[in-house]
Amino acid sequence: MVTFATAWECHHCKTRIHAGEPHDCWTTTERALTEDLSEELHEAWERIREEGAALGEQRIYASGTCIMFSRKSCYFFVRPKRSFLEVCIFLDRAVKGPQVRRAERKSKAKVVNILQIRHRDEVEKPVTDWLREAYELPDKLAATKSHESRRRPAVKRKRR
Repeated sequence: MVTFATAWECHHCKTRIHAGEPHDCWTTTERALTEDLSEELHEAWERIREEGAALGEQRIYASGTCIMFSRKSCYFFVRPKRSFLEVCIFLDRAVKGPQVRRAERKSKAKVVNILQIRHRDEVEKPVTDWLREAYELPDKLAATKSHESRRRPAVKRKRR
């Protein structure tokens, strides 16, 4: 929370802030991000959150315009839009399906798959399988990394 000595307009939310008035437009909640959703989208959001939370221990939090699902790092997030939920799932591959709009490589190991969900019924297989796969991906990558380091022989250096 920030308090300013003079009046100003926040460049993020375009709200006029009066002198001495506290302002923190970046702090948000799941409720604030989902309160304006239609009934259908709200039901879809509840189903996605239910599926994500059931996967295991994690942190679920609102950040900016997204609701993040994270273990050590974010494995998927939901960005509520006016007519759909944009669900971004981090996997080790691009997936295909009617809800998948595009896939973008984000690192050597991860591809973000961007889905549009419009109804609760769309949060079924294969989407739920992709969420589980994303949740388990860090374990899979860690196992692969440790397996590769055990297989790779040590490089011998020449003495001078």
